[in-house]
Amino acid sequence: MRAALHEQFGDPTVVLHGGEAATPEPGAGEVRIRTVLAPIHNHDLWTVRGQYGYKPELPAIGGSEGTGVIDALGEGVTSLQVGQRVSAASVHGTWAEQFIAPARMVIPMPDSINDETAAQLIAMPLSALMLLEFLQVGAGQWIVQNAANGAVGKALAMLAKARGVHCVNLVRRDAGVAEMAALGIDNTISTAQADWLAQVQARVGEGAAAAVDSVGGRASGELLGLLGEGGTLVSFGSMTGEPMQLGSGDVIFKQAVVKGFWGSKVSQNMAPEKKRALVGELLKLAATGGLSLPVDAVFGLDQVAEAAKASLEPGRNGKVLLRP
Repeated sequence: MRAALHEQFGDPTVVLHGGEAATPEPGAGEVRIRTVLAPIHNHDLWTVRGQYGYKPELPAIGGSEGTGVIDALGEGVTSLQVGQRVSAASVHGTWAEQFIAPARMVIPMPDSINDETAAQLIAMPLSALMLLEFLQVGAGQWIVQNAANGAVGKALAMLAKARGVHCVNLVRRDAGVAEMAALGIDNTISTAQADWLAQVQARVGEGAAAAVDSVGGRASGELLGLLGEGGTLVSFGSMTGEPMQLGSGDVIFKQAVVKGFWGSKVSQNMAPEKKRALVGELLKLAATGGLSLPVDAVFGLDQVAEAAKASLEPGRNGKVLLRP
């Protein structure tokens, strides 16, 4: 089968290429999915670099999420059937004509959700929804997030709104405010504005209940300063690659809590019935237009290096997808 491969870890725009790989066979409790579309996530590119929590054996096929049609069932699989349209995430090797997924992680897709949405519906939006649960905020409370125009940030803003939670969305460029507004996301503030901190404080009043940091460095401390008494700062990522710079006074006098969030770990520890409920919430929102997941571009597997470059471009309006 055709696949997007890398024989070494390194710059995704250099080491990734199209090639041939053996067609995988599903084992017990698994299914094989004929890929229709697969997204390029930031964590996929970090995996290609060899700098993520999961490090595959080389040569490796990239990708961790995809949508398609089941074309083979492993032993003991009775809950799914050949020909069924499904999506799966937290799997491996989706940048290929076919990939394997555990049956328990496969989610049937209703006809009301198109392929472009189905391909990216699970990993980032489910992470955003689990993150919203993790923050333990309720309707009427405020959260603040930076890097808000990323895939998780957009999803978090939409999901919070659906639950009645107020969300201040920080972006680095003035143009990002209009881009977010086009998706129906309000309370977006550009940190390029000299008075952006004052703008946030005017909205959150005595302080936010929680904040989500995807940047690191100085930005972490800025979010900590926007928390109210007993607030929670969650480290979701580090775009700068810098250690979090936190003021001890804010931690001490606000009695703030600082903790990390890794969707993979949270998902593993979540009760199956809880996860099913969250997935159901996502499917309903996606089907009714409450969750918009735009696509910036679609590339073929042989164009994977070009696709990786496009995914790394700042100011994208949506996800970059691969089509076998």
